[in-house]
Amino acid sequence: MCGLYSLAKSPRETKAWFNYHEDEDFPPRAHVAPGQPIGVVRMDRGARHFALVRWGFIPSWVKEVKPGKPLINARGETVMEKPSFRNAMRRRRCLVPADGYYEWSGPEGRKVPFYVQRPDKGLFALAGLWEHWMGADGSELETATLMTIAPNAELATIHDRMPVIIAPEDYEGWLTGEAEDAAKLIRPAPNGSFTMEPTAIGRAPAAKPPPKRPDQMSLF
Repeated sequence: MCGLYSLAKSPRETKAWFNYHEDEDFPPRAHVAPGQPIGVVRMDRGARHFALVRWGFIPSWVKEVKPGKPLINARGETVMEKPSFRNAMRRRRCLVPADGYYEWSGPEGRKVPFYVQRPDKGLFALAGLWEHWMGADGSELETATLMTIAPNAELATIHDRMPVIIAPEDYEGWLTGEAEDAAKLIRPAPNGSFTMEPTAIGRAPAAKPPPKRPDQMSLF
């Protein structure tokens, strides 16, 4: 599971790394949690664009947005078959800029948070899927989920899942390739790609309140 990540780099650094068109002035955040707006990079008319969507996937065929546990992760092993995600996997893949993520490890009640980042503390891309939902009353909402996979040997020491990381040379293939080719990029990052260390964040965050209705949301 990936339920908390960071994007503390500046908008200028993020734009330079991901090469999208917009000049978004979004605030750096050390803790990005489900239910919040997250930045995604996606294709539109042949170019990369930055957009803010809500973390917590809502399939387009859902009739109404109900309070409950959001779909914050999609298992990479089954994403091509799951009704909730298979259309997005074919048509609406995205990159989610990050510079670290958090995982809790240890016995129940005494879990320790670990911060996972690149050895150079640089940016990387989490594999995501996004979707556009429209309500019967005309309200609209764009949402996203992060993909996970079984971890590499190093990260398996703290958790049995890790987010899918897309390497820079595969950004274009993930965003524009056929679904069957993109599915080949759903794999654990190689050993040595990340460092992990206990962090002073404290404890795992408490359960989030039910998500707001689309007309109640603010971006930050």
